[in-house]
Amino acid sequence: MGHRKFTNPRNGNLGFLPRKRCRHIRGRVRAFPKDDQAQKPHLTAFIAFKAGMSHVVRELDRAGSKAHKKEICEPVTIIEAPPMKVVGVTAYQQTARGLKSVGTVWTQTLSEDARRRFYKRWHSAKQKAFTKYAENFKKSEEDRNKLLARMGERGVVVRAIAHTQPALLKLGVKKANFVEVQVNGGDAKAKVAFATALFEKDIQVTDLFEESESCDVIGVTRGHGFEGVVHRWGVTRLPRKTHRGLRKVACIGCWHPTRCGYYLARAGQNGFHHRTERNKKIYRVGKPTKEEPYNACCEADITQKAITPMGGFPHYGVVNNAYLMLKGTTPGPVKRMLTLRRCIAPQNSRAAQEKITLKFIDTSSKIGHGHFQTTEEKNKFMGPTKKTIAKEAVKEGAK
Repeated sequence: MGHRKFTNPRNGNLGFLPRKRCRHIRGRVRAFPKDDQAQKPHLTAFIAFKAGMSHVVRELDRAGSKAHKKEICEPVTIIEAPPMKVVGVTAYQQTARGLKSVGTVWTQTLSEDARRRFYKRWHSAKQKAFTKYAENFKKSEEDRNKLLARMGERGVVVRAIAHTQPALLKLGVKKANFVEVQVNGGDAKAKVAFATALFEKDIQVTDLFEESESCDVIGVTRGHGFEGVVHRWGVTRLPRKTHRGLRKVACIGCWHPTRCGYYLARAGQNGFHHRTERNKKIYRVGKPTKEEPYNACCEADITQKAITPMGGFPHYGVVNNAYLMLKGTTPGPVKRMLTLRRCIAPQNSRAAQEKITLKFIDTSSKIGHGHFQTTEEKNKFMGPTKKTIAKEAVKEGAK
């Protein structure tokens, strides 16, 4: 039956087994980019939040393509990236059994958002985390300097401990999320000095990524709950005259051995899996609205506009912080936390080296069929509404 691999191939990828719920909602960085000591010390990962999707129009600059020097329309994902705060540094040494911690040094103070992470219920806890550490910070300065020197001598891998700032977002979350971000470039002493210099400082997404570069996106996909084999594995439905159900796998194996193979399509959890998407092209690195109120303007735009569409992103709201615009889709629904990592396997193709110049970014309403890019543009075309006329009459009467 060798021909069936062409006419009726198996369904589903066994490389992602087991398909079960992820234990955590944040994308874990399981491997960092290869270290190059010839470069300057730099961070390699950042946490951001998925806001929604839109589409852009640009001119393709790729020799050899049929669409070369032609306008194309592409989907993009908007990811809000508020600044993260560095609060510690840790170093690891290489042993026969893998990496072993040399030591960890923290800053003197931690914000309430960060300390909330150490408690399950903040309101009923004593809220004493890091109070003794802060009190003895100046007394233990000599010990801390000795530990930093030891980390610079013995450390092979140096990572900065950073956390998110949920107060800058309106997601209804108060606990910060911690992450160890590996420092690449330079020797261990330079890495430790680089990380300690960032203590209690904000790191921006612009410190890590630039336009026309690529990055890896690590996240947890959208969950679909318990699903059958047809949706979960894409197997074919059984014929109409089958007795005990249509959406099943008829033959689940031989009688002996009396067990199912791991490769057999079965019902179970679908979605909410940990996934990594490599080499996502960055179309734009936008500034916050405070620094640049019209951060979505391009060459062909008639009106000045921000990246937030009319009415806000559905189920998310307004993007006020810095943002990244990535080509295509990313794992998970809106509000999902994504880990952006420097490319672990960078590409050298023409598409990867292409410089992106956007002509138009769509900011029309994503609820229904939007026609206008801004409310000013809509009011100019549609004219005053009854509500605006009534408000103006009330204002004149008050005067």
